[in-house]
Amino acid sequence: MSTPLTTPKPRHLTLTLTHLQRIRQRLLHERPAHRIEYGMWEAVLTLWIMGWTAWLPAFALDALWAIPLCVFGMLAPRIYVMFRARARDAGWLRCDWLEQLG
Repeated sequence: MSTPLTTPKPRHLTLTLTHLQRIRQRLLHERPAHRIEYGMWEAVLTLWIMGWTAWLPAFALDALWAIPLCVFGMLAPRIYVMFRARARDAGWLRCDWLEQLG
């Protein structure tokens, strides 16, 4: 007999500033042991800030080509957390800070 396929649980990806700060503080604390993960998170936060600060000038200066890039930057933390959660669930890597989100 085969076992029924299970569907993955939907992840609630609402990230607040508190969540972002918790993740950053945890990675900052573990920085000596996880330099690459810390650097990735800093890059994600940089994209996030760039997305939020650039959308208004892009719209005001009629640079509509830049708006999708701004939206991607705004969604960068969610995309990164979703990728990390899926990679952890698949057994590709370990991600201890995901428990702090739930």
